[in-house]
Amino acid sequence: MDSRYNPAAIEDKWQKTWLELGLDKTPTASNKPKFYALSMFPYPSGSLHMGHVRNYTITDVIARLKRMQGYRVIHPMGWDAFGLPAENAAIDRGVPPAKWTYQNIAQMRQQLQRLGLSIDWECELATCSPDYYKWTQWIFLQFLQAGLAYQKEAAVNWDPIDQTVLANEQVDNEGRSWRSGAIVERKLLRQWFFKITDYAEELLNDLDKLTGWPERVKLMQANWIGKSTGAYLEFPIIGIDEKIAVYTTRPDTVYGVSYLVLAPEHPLTNRVTTKEQQAAVEVFIKEVSNQSELERTSEDKPKRGIPTGGVAINPFTGEEVPIWIADYVLYEYGTGAVMGVPAHDVRDFKFAKNYDLPINFVIASQDDVAGFDLTPTSEIDGVTQLVEVDYKQAYTEPGILINSGAFTGIASTDAKQAIIEYAEKQGFGKVRVQYRLRDWLISRQRYWGAPIPVIHCPNCGIVPVPDKDLPVQLPEEVEFTGRGGSPLTQLESWVNVPCPTCGTPAKRETDTMDTFIDSSWYFLRFPDAKNEQQVFDSSKVNDWMPVNQYVGGIEHAILHLLYSRFFTKVLRDRGLLNFDEPFQRLLTQGMVQGLTYLNPNKGGKEKWIPSNLVNSADPRDPQTGEPLQRLYATMSKSKGNGVAPEDVISKYGIDTARMFILFKAPPEKDLEWDEADVEGQFRFLNRVWRLVTDYVAAGVSRKQAQSDLTKAEKELRRAIHTAIQAVTEDLEDEYQFNTAISELMKLSNALSDADKNSPIYAEGIRTLVMLLAPFAPHIADELWHLLGESNSVHTQTWPSFDPVALVADEITLVIQVMGKTRGAIQVPAQADKAALEKYARESEIAQRYIEGKEIKKVIVVPGKLVNFVVS
Repeated sequence: MDSRYNPAAIEDKWQKTWLELGLDKTPTASNKPKFYALSMFPYPSGSLHMGHVRNYTITDVIARLKRMQGYRVIHPMGWDAFGLPAENAAIDRGVPPAKWTYQNIAQMRQQLQRLGLSIDWECELATCSPDYYKWTQWIFLQFLQAGLAYQKEAAVNWDPIDQTVLANEQVDNEGRSWRSGAIVERKLLRQWFFKITDYAEELLNDLDKLTGWPERVKLMQANWIGKSTGAYLEFPIIGIDEKIAVYTTRPDTVYGVSYLVLAPEHPLTNRVTTKEQQAAVEVFIKEVSNQSELERTSEDKPKRGIPTGGVAINPFTGEEVPIWIADYVLYEYGTGAVMGVPAHDVRDFKFAKNYDLPINFVIASQDDVAGFDLTPTSEIDGVTQLVEVDYKQAYTEPGILINSGAFTGIASTDAKQAIIEYAEKQGFGKVRVQYRLRDWLISRQRYWGAPIPVIHCPNCGIVPVPDKDLPVQLPEEVEFTGRGGSPLTQLESWVNVPCPTCGTPAKRETDTMDTFIDSSWYFLRFPDAKNEQQVFDSSKVNDWMPVNQYVGGIEHAILHLLYSRFFTKVLRDRGLLNFDEPFQRLLTQGMVQGLTYLNPNKGGKEKWIPSNLVNSADPRDPQTGEPLQRLYATMSKSKGNGVAPEDVISKYGIDTARMFILFKAPPEKDLEWDEADVEGQFRFLNRVWRLVTDYVAAGVSRKQAQSDLTKAEKELRRAIHTAIQAVTEDLEDEYQFNTAISELMKLSNALSDADKNSPIYAEGIRTLVMLLAPFAPHIADELWHLLGESNSVHTQTWPSFDPVALVADEITLVIQVMGKTRGAIQVPAQADKAALEKYARESEIAQRYIEGKEIKKVIVVPGKLVNFVVS
């Protein structure tokens, strides 16, 4: 038996043993309560980083704990394998996307398996595999049948040189294509959408069911859905039989409208533009078409606009208002038009000032209208008197309506409803509930994604690919140039097919699906991952779902989690699922940060200096000698501050890496990597190793504990059961792994000072190893076997604490004189106030300080202290 802890000698051994024993396989019997532990599956980039290690370690601790607590556990892993990087690799290096992806999967699978995670690899899936995306396509057809999938024109990023659509990530901050350098244009293409807006209200309301989610994530989703109640109002256009519809949450300001703004791409723009303005409007529209949505809506950029020459009527006042177009109004948002009320909107105020447009105040504070006659006339559009207020900026607070016809004098909060009701009676408006959420654009004009399974027939229109013909497989003989659109459009042998309905020559859809589609249902496939006959067996999925604990990054708080919730609800409504929400509890782990060096003065730009090039004692730029800033930042290649997991594992072992990651910070907080703290955990595991090996080497026979324990044995047993209680609570409530490990350290310290020959010591050693098992599984199993056990520690029942053991026979009673602590004594825990005072009076400590003095008062705090007030 080696007296030294050598991780390399035991970790491979135990991983092979676990595999042979099948400890991580998903149980098929349902005679135990279930627990579904899931980490967000990774994109197969080719290498694990410390963020991965943290995520998967957290989930693994939970899965191991639940198995020991008697649950049947599913703990699967897969690959979010479609996406742009594989196509880029094909363009840059001539490697087919499938080959590049599967090579990366093999490499990352090996790295993950090296971590000793209790994953059931028989559930493994890859979203780029035809046996997975067959069912992704089948789900698309379910959406199509339900009326939740449709095509319409939408704007995309277009590279005019390469003649291809670009993802947002392929457009730099100057609006240029990452490859050709061309200024990117906005172009309208027919695109596929999912009607997530049909589920907006349920997605919002059901956030209340997610009691196991962080509040900030629920708030982020609620804000993204963005429900608001306001007014839908119509402004007639002079000269044509059309109206401009706007949605506003501020109908109380409608009397202050001084202009209307259409999105440049609005269908009415051309119709309202006069001949005099046509040339200028066309130039402006072309300029705006080259801007991204982000540029157009950015808060820190001045808003640009131009008058169309067209004029509309404010139906509330009968007054004419000019029609403009502006870059900040998007056709996809709301009605694609807004009413300009510069007096009561900060953005409109700046716009009006810039273009010298009227600013009409129609709300003022109570104090500013004191003394004015605000009694409305009987005529709805009559004005009692013009109330002038001298505001230097937009007034956006609640107040009293002024200059607002019959609504003058009403509180603005009350006026909203009154004005909507009036608009409804007059036929030019109504109440409307609106959502910020827009339908989900799922089309991607690129190769490496799941093909959309429809055929376009000149006679039948859009025809779904029959189920028997799924999957529509990606062709392999494809040339990648990065030019000329999706490679799929250029493969006539793949594109040209007969219509499944009428046999007429037709064409396949060449768009592929957004990769978020793949990740919106993968958790439903894991419980039945090898099913070739159906998307999944509903009885199996309804048994295992919902996921009990989902672990992943906060960056997925909105899109992935929202889309997954949407898919779950749609598939429920299709009769496949019997639950409403996919994830019961959500843990968003913090980032892993590394020590980072920054030269803030490098040519006017910040420059990150790789930490391996810096002398940490005197950090300076190796090229210029300038002093560097030292800080912690999220690990990344660009910052040169990463720590390779394999380097840590080869030096300290997997269990040490796990222990550090779990101990350094609570899971939801960012973690600062520190080599010294890693060494600290390595020393702790060495201490546990020595405790067990010294005990085994001493050859102490296991004895039956006596009913009458010594004082020392009672204290040790209390320490043991305090550790069981504390570690269990830390792992069940808020997953405070760091404080749980602190409790293990306390138990280790208690055992270090105890008598090895006591049967209580044997209980303590075994308990320590069992409590350690979820955190450091390899060393725990090795020590368990050194203790003479034949089964794996991971098959043991998680220990439960004995409440009796937690009750102390004695307590420490502090003795104070005049409020100043003079010492402490041990007294029976059950002593009442009178007894405590007696013990204190008779103690040597009290005698020393109160002898010869008159005791005026004795203050007894049961279980804590006795304080003597003397004169």
